[in-house]
Amino acid sequence: MALKLVRSFPLLGPFGVRFLGPVCRMRLLATSSPGPSSCVACLCTSARRCVQRHGCRKLQQDCRTALSTVAREPSVFPSSSVGLHGDSVPRFRLTQLHLPSAADEQGFQQSLQTCSSSWQVFKLLHSLEILSDTMAAAALHRVADLEQEDSALRDPSVLESDTIRALCFQLEQDSKRLTEAGLVSALLACTRLFLDPCSTLMVRLVTESRARLDGGQMTVGQLCTLGQAMLALEGPDSSTLEEVMKQIQKQEPAQWSLPDLVAVYSLLQGCAGEDGKYSNLLNAMHSHAVTVTSRMDPSAVSGVLSALLTLNQLQAMPLLISLCKQAVRHVPYFSDEELSHVLGALMHFGHSDHYFVEEMEKHVPSIAFTAHPETVAKVVQFFGHRNILSPTVLDAVAESFVYRANDYSTRQVTRHVVAFGKLGYLPPNAGQLFGKVEAILSTRFSQFQPQALLNLLHACTLVERFPVNFVAKVFRSSFLQQMLGQDLVIDWSVLAKLTQLYLTVKLECPFYEGPKLFPKYRVKSFSSAGSTLETPVDPHLYNLVKVGLVDLLGDRSYFASKVLTPYCYMIDVEIKLDEDGFVLPASQTDDVYKRIALCIDGRKRYTTNVRRLLGKEAIKQRHLRLLGYEIVQIPYYEFEKLHKASVEKYLHKKLFPHTYRLSWS
Repeated sequence: MALKLVRSFPLLGPFGVRFLGPVCRMRLLATSSPGPSSCVACLCTSARRCVQRHGCRKLQQDCRTALSTVAREPSVFPSSSVGLHGDSVPRFRLTQLHLPSAADEQGFQQSLQTCSSSWQVFKLLHSLEILSDTMAAAALHRVADLEQEDSALRDPSVLESDTIRALCFQLEQDSKRLTEAGLVSALLACTRLFLDPCSTLMVRLVTESRARLDGGQMTVGQLCTLGQAMLALEGPDSSTLEEVMKQIQKQEPAQWSLPDLVAVYSLLQGCAGEDGKYSNLLNAMHSHAVTVTSRMDPSAVSGVLSALLTLNQLQAMPLLISLCKQAVRHVPYFSDEELSHVLGALMHFGHSDHYFVEEMEKHVPSIAFTAHPETVAKVVQFFGHRNILSPTVLDAVAESFVYRANDYSTRQVTRHVVAFGKLGYLPPNAGQLFGKVEAILSTRFSQFQPQALLNLLHACTLVERFPVNFVAKVFRSSFLQQMLGQDLVIDWSVLAKLTQLYLTVKLECPFYEGPKLFPKYRVKSFSSAGSTLETPVDPHLYNLVKVGLVDLLGDRSYFASKVLTPYCYMIDVEIKLDEDGFVLPASQTDDVYKRIALCIDGRKRYTTNVRRLLGKEAIKQRHLRLLGYEIVQIPYYEFEKLHKASVEKYLHKKLFPHTYRLSWS
């Protein structure tokens, strides 16, 4: 015969059980013009079409060339083991008879985790003769772990391996004999590998899963696995997913195992869309989770925190605090992705534990050069977001940034610089750090989103780094039009940063001769609800200082409160002096020789762990000095130590250090 009979597809009976009657043997009929095969989703699962969005590489063949077709002819196949082209693939079989022992399954799972490539997974499968359906599904999951990238596979050709074909074909043929755990796990693995939902394999797995669901015998964990698969296939509006949630809600969370609890959190995270729909279930889960937090491993802690973030469970603060305490133990053991999830949740809920920070200070220097760029960016963002000035962490991050700057995306670069600017901190290698930032701006300027670029440049000025060449580009009409976007409106906070950036250039870069910021893009005050450029004065501290000033100056009329300057800054207290140093009434505008800006700096104007002004407060005081004000600071940590009788004396020494007073009333 011109065409030889080849066994292009694996042939097996159900789980290794010998057939008494005929079974089907697959034969591939190809054209005389050999070419690359279609994807496995089309071939080994009898699919009639392919969906490119699922990562398939369907052939674009000439219309004159016939596609390969599959013909079936009856035959007696005495063995159910896989045998393709001699010994080119492993001889293994799915079985429900003589199941692998629990120790064998556990050893297999551990071996899978050590595989760093899909081909190592295939090699591991080559070493097996029999495996359970859960082991087969686990192998597919590991391939997905290694190959999945965003919404496609990094290398779709792995699906064309004979080993994957063997597994898929067995799962398709024996879907009715799979255990519940193996069935739903295999279905989820196939969705993670982006197989065609219309393929025979997927249709059979879905149909069988729905039948098992209707039987009501699935465990919580199996329900969650099925729910995740249907979420991937049909989205949050899936009727099957709705039935899954109904069955889950009938059970009592207090009776669930820890893995089941984490699995339900993960499922709810995926189908979060209708606020309050599962509030009763979530509240019961939170109550139970608090009691088992101490037994959670790194994956569980990260998974639950990530779910709380997505579901925005603000009422679950006791659970969040408990999880944060448990996270302290796991800091060295979190994967990059897990640590990113933990930090993201802590930032969202505004929580940090000093023990957690201490562990991060020990851990970050050891991973700064090797961790995923997103994880390092998340670390520095966390410390900036929580106003935690940690030279240990920031110096390590700055050093690694210089070493691997090209690995970072523009968003990640921005997060680095914004954190340093917010904390007002310059690392020892600041020259190299900002040299790298300048180089990235020069080579990748067009890749920055307009608002991210503005945030980066603004952060540079907070630590007295002035990228005037790039500032000139920001003030151009073309860039400002990009900022407007489709809404033709610029957010107030963006306008405030533009204004402060312009003010910085005018005050601190007198050599700047570039474009000016048009008046219509300037704000009149940096103080506004939700403003990030100025921290409002602490009311309690202000009232105490005000009483002391009245005692010192003799009358309330000799100082003004919350004065808005023509330069957009709000001064806590302004005192005017004449040429001889006498205090003038606050309402007087003539003969003013000196203006004193009293900065009543409460706790929120400093970093949380070190008495250092935040970047936005430092630039404000720097600008007020350049504008002619004499800055007098009243830091909370000095004022809070005073007795009531000594307040007047303290304020006198602060305001008039070179004058003498005969008595203190």
